[in-house]
Amino acid sequence: MDKRIRLAGGIKVKHKRLPLGIYQANCYIVWDEQSRKAVVIDPGGDFEELKTFIENNGLNVEYIILTHGHGDHIGAAAEAKEYYNAKIMIHADDYEMLKKSDKNYSSQMGYKRIEIEADKKLAHGDIIKVGNVSLEIIHTPGHTKGSICIKCENKIFSGDTLFAGSIGRTDLEGGSFNNIITSINEKLLIFPDNTEVYPGHGPSTTIGTEKKYNPFLRG
Repeated sequence: MDKRIRLAGGIKVKHKRLPLGIYQANCYIVWDEQSRKAVVIDPGGDFEELKTFIENNGLNVEYIILTHGHGDHIGAAAEAKEYYNAKIMIHADDYEMLKKSDKNYSSQMGYKRIEIEADKKLAHGDIIKVGNVSLEIIHTPGHTKGSICIKCENKIFSGDTLFAGSIGRTDLEGGSFNNIITSINEKLLIFPDNTEVYPGHGPSTTIGTEKKYNPFLRG
């Protein structure tokens, strides 16, 4: 089901989760209900499924935001960019990874070689406006150097930084266990317990639930 984010003045923002690609990476479409302007977060694959949902809901995709540069999260980015004439955005520290298939692991993950160039390098604190919707970029290095989370009202789209009951892997190039724990503790767990978290894989959770039960964060 579509989820709605309540803003002052009524319901204006909606989002939809689509698990896409062979790794079922969560792609999120976030849009302003009034203007129908939308952003796609992590189009990991299966462009036709993404396209069908967008067309069925009459959405106008303006931006494609990548939470990091790994192949399972970028599989349909080039197709979406070309079809919608949308701008691809990624944190500056993962910019080069996106351009090199040996760095984004696309050719090693069962995908075709993915080598694309982002239109904009993101930085911590950037605000992306889509209609009346504001999305805040939170730099959370650890899974990769340029991993980000995206905050929209009481929702955080956490990429592969924070999962329900787990955290992102840190054994690949640019990964750091110490950095990901610091990112989560200092940049995510500071939000209220009822803040909803929508990860790059698996089910949603809340900040409060992860504080209490996530074995990597307890103690």
